Amino acid sequence: MLSALTVATAVAALLLAAWCGFAAYRDQPTKDWHFIGMAVVTLLAVVQLVVGVVQLARGQEPEQGTVIFVAYLLGSAACVPAAGFLSLAERTRWGSVTVAAAGVVLAVLQVRLYDIWGG
Repeated sequence: MLSALTVATAVAALLLAAWCGFAAYRDQPTKDWHFIGMAVVTLLAVVQLVVGVVQLARGQEPEQGTVIFVAYLLGSAACVPAAGFLSLAERTRWGSVTVAAAGVVLAVLQVRLYDIWGG
């Protein structure tokens, strides 16, 4: 795993969580700018997925098992987009809360991915 990419993804996810959390505090739903932020964070998670799959294809193996590693990679790539779709359905402050929670979950998933790989 690339440690710099893992840190960048986790930090971006936490920034998105803080931003959407602040919107929820102000009683606002997710706006277009929030979706741009979600796209950036999702792009980082997808790059992490590709890097992980490439490393597995090269013969490198995570310490705690390939299946759980791939499951975490897929979960981290799907976390923020799923919350984004939910926030479209819930056009109140709770949509922003959902995205904020997904940002925190993604940051935790990144730490766990690093742990599974053997960091």
